[in-house]
Amino acid sequence: MIDIAVLATKLRTGDLKDKKLSLAALREIPSADALELIKIVLDDDNQQVRSMAIFALGIKQTVESLPLLVRILATDPDYGIRADAAGALGYLEDPRAFEPLIRSFYEDTDWLVRFSAAVSLGNLKDPRAHDALIQALHSPEVILQQAAIAAFGEIGDLSAVDEILAFAQSEDWLVRQRLVEALGNLPSEKSVSALRYMVKDGHPQVAEAARLSLARLGAESKD
Repeated sequence: MIDIAVLATKLRTGDLKDKKLSLAALREIPSADALELIKIVLDDDNQQVRSMAIFALGIKQTVESLPLLVRILATDPDYGIRADAAGALGYLEDPRAFEPLIRSFYEDTDWLVRFSAAVSLGNLKDPRAHDALIQALHSPEVILQQAAIAAFGEIGDLSAVDEILAFAQSEDWLVRQRLVEALGNLPSEKSVSALRYMVKDGHPQVAEAARLSLARLGAESKD
């Protein structure tokens, strides 16, 4: 049995290894107890420790998880930590996270935070994210384009099919892979037609993903 008092002591006074091992041990701890331990290191001097604590907040869900993550996302000076908070809000799958995530997407100046916010908007499966994700599609950051395409698939936003199909000819194979994966969650004639074309993609992972998406849609490949 894990001794919570020992974990608390290690989180307060231990070295980096002690703290990381203690945070990893939280998976065996009930959420209410884990929250009190997480709070000990939420403002730790070490970024790795803080990142692990924030991740744990998204996994060990309590009534305090959402407000704590929202505060970190809105106020922390470290963009990496804000990005971690945005990601953890997605794990919560709580519709109340929509407003802080959408605000962060539009207002944060760092692309990594906006990327994490876009991914989490997909996790929330909230159709209100449509306009923000369309903006992400037109970002110069390819990783933001990937996040938006994937999010449209997670949400099942059929109104975005025409927009994301513009990426079928992308030079980046990861963008094309995200596209075919998303199309597998967007049942339409256009999706099926595009997937039948993309099973012939020059990159094997894209072609295989297209085949899997066709199967998901109950459509046969005509290659």
